[in-house]
Amino acid sequence: MIGPNNITHAVIPVAGFGTRMLPLSKSVPKELLPLGNRPAIHYVVEEAIAAGIKHIVLVGHAQKSAIENYFDINAELDNQLRHKGKDELADSLNWLPDDVTVSMIRQGKPLGLGHAVLAARPIIGEHDFAVLLPDVVLDPYTTDMSVDNLAFMINAFANDGHSQILVESVSDEDVHKYGIAQLSQAFSDASDIDDNTNSNSSFKVAGFVEKPSLADAPSNLAVVGRYVFSNQIFDYLAQTTASVGGEIQLTDAIDALISESAVNVTTMRGDSYDAGDMRSYMQAFIYFAERQLADDK
Repeated sequence: MIGPNNITHAVIPVAGFGTRMLPLSKSVPKELLPLGNRPAIHYVVEEAIAAGIKHIVLVGHAQKSAIENYFDINAELDNQLRHKGKDELADSLNWLPDDVTVSMIRQGKPLGLGHAVLAARPIIGEHDFAVLLPDVVLDPYTTDMSVDNLAFMINAFANDGHSQILVESVSDEDVHKYGIAQLSQAFSDASDIDDNTNSNSSFKVAGFVEKPSLADAPSNLAVVGRYVFSNQIFDYLAQTTASVGGEIQLTDAIDALISESAVNVTTMRGDSYDAGDMRSYMQAFIYFAERQLADDK
C-alpha cells in the first residue's frame, strides 16, 4: 500500500517539434495525437494525478498552446453541449479534479531536455518533483497507477530520499537505442536484474551509459521516461554546460547528482509505448483502440 508522499509537483516537457512523427505533427502537437479516443498526453497526466500529483507544469513554446487549451475549460463548447442536454459529455471533457492545477511555462530556447526541466524551476520552487516524458505512455490497463511505477517511485523517495529513475528490461537488439543503467555491485549479476524486471523494485544505480553497443552495455535496463527528483537536481542543471548538439543534457545532471548523493532505479511493471515513434505509436493506437472498443461492448 502506498503511503503519504511529499511529491505533489510534476514537470512534463512538451516543447519538442516531434520530427519523428511528421507529417502528423506538422500542425498538431505530437502530444495531442490520439491513442484510441484520447490524446497521448491525456494518459500521461492521468498517470501523474493517480500517483498523487496536484500541480503539473508543462514546459513548451509558442506553437504548443493547443496543449494548454486541452486542459482548460472551453466555456462556449461547454455551454453548447449543456444547452443540447449533453451534460454527461460536457462533464467528461472537464475531467481534471478540482484540486489539480495545470500550468504552462515556455522554454525559450531549444537547449535540450535538461534545459526544459530547469525552465520549470520558477513554478516548482523549492519542491521536490517528478518528471514525465510525454513520448512515453505506460499501459494503464495492466497496472494500478495509484500504486505502481510513478506512484511506487514517489513512495520510495518519501521513504529514503533517493531520487528515482524508472527502467525496463529491453531486448539485446534494442540496447543501443537507450540510456542503460549501470548498477551497483550488489545488483551486477544478471539473475538479480531478471528477478526485478516484472515488478517495482528500487535499488541503487552507479550511473548510466548512453546508447551503448551490446558488448559495452552494463545491463539491459533502459531508462523509460519517468523520474522523481530531489530539488537539488536544479542546482546541477544550472551548473551543467551544453554538450552534445549544444544541448543541456539531463543525464549529465543526473551523473553529477549520483556523484554527490544516492540515486535509485525502479524497475517498471507492465508495458510502455513510445508515442513519439511512428511505428510504436501506430501499435499503441491499435492497442488502446481495441481495449476501448472492447470496453464499450
